[in-house]
Order: sequence, then structure tokens, then C-alpha cells
Amino acid sequence: MENSKTKKITVIGLLCAMAMVLNLLISFPIVPAVPFLKFDPKDIIIVIGGFMYGPMTALIISAITSVLELLFRGGTILDVLMNMIASCTYACTAAFIYKKMHTKQGAMIGLIVGTLFNCVSMVIWNYIVTPIYYGMPREAVVNLLLPGIVPFNLIKCGINSGATLLIYKPIVTALRHSVLVKESTHVSTSKGMAAVGGFLFVSALLIVCTLNGMF
Repeated sequence: MENSKTKKITVIGLLCAMAMVLNLLISFPIVPAVPFLKFDPKDIIIVIGGFMYGPMTALIISAITSVLELLFRGGTILDVLMNMIASCTYACTAAFIYKKMHTKQGAMIGLIVGTLFNCVSMVIWNYIVTPIYYGMPREAVVNLLLPGIVPFNLIKCGINSGATLLIYKPIVTALRHSVLVKESTHVSTSKGMAAVGGFLFVSALLIVCTLNGMF
């Protein structure tokens, strides 16, 4: 039992490190209307951790990476709060549903519901926090909801969901081969699921390119 706990802690540490590396290497705005909102791919790793061990693990990885991001990038407690809310509403929701429906369909439903929950919660929290953080009137935030905040979160979650479906099985398989994850910790992904993930990922990237005038 102790050995199993040690391995789990090690895996969570590795996932936190992977999430932070992605966060530090990749961060850019994707919707011109809200350049202050930047995409980074750490939620891909957070939801993978949640799929492996449950929503509490997703919350733990989210908390650790949010604090580390504050240390590396700077910011305030509001940055930690918004990062955690954004990650947890997506990843914890997806992981909770996948834990209840441990199938390919459960993974898909979890990602879809997590995306919707994330979008709704970020509309609410941006309405509350953005005027405080940037000194903007709330009317200005309302005017940014449909052209900026909503599409940003939909596209971000679309990219993250597509990437998760593409790389979840390879990551878990690699961890199983390293004897850090037991054999039963896996998802029975198929070529169809990978195709769905690839379609979501590429579609979201094409939307980003179109919005930024690259086509």
C-alpha cells in the first residue's frame, strides 16, 4: 500500500512538472477581442491526471501549478484564483464524470460537460474579477463576453480536449511501462477516439488562425 502511494505521488509530481513546462513554454492570446486572456496547455495534463486518479488529483495539480505559475510568472492572488477556477471547472468536472462512466463515451461526455461548465463559470467570474483586476467598468466586460470571453474558453477547451484524446493513452502507457502506474489505470481509446481528438484539435487551431487573420 505504501509503495502504491509513493508511486502515485511520484506520478502526480511528474504531471505537475509536465504541466509547468508546457505553461512556461507555451502562452499566447488566441482571440483578438481579449488579448489579456492567454492560452496555455497545462489543462491537458491536469485533466489527464484527473482521468487517471479522479477529480481530487486534478484539483491538487491545478493548485500546485497555479501557485508555481505565480512564483515563475508573477501576479497576484487573483491570478491563482482565476487559474484554479478555470482549470478545475474543466478538468475536475471531466474527471468526475469519467470516474462515474469509465468508458470512451464517459471521457467524451466529461470533456464536453467540462467545457460547458468552464465557459459558464468563466463568464461569471470574469464579470466579477476582471473589473477589479484591470480597473474596467463592468459594462465593458459585458461587451466582451460574446466576442471575446466565451469564444476564448470554447476554443481553449476544444484544443485541450482534442489534445487529451490524442495523448492520454500514450502517456498512461509510458507510465505503465515505467511501473509507476498499475495495469488497470488506462482508458480503452481507439483509432476513432484519436480521430475525434485530432479533428477537435485541428479545428480549434484553424479557428484561432482565422480569428487572427492568418487565412
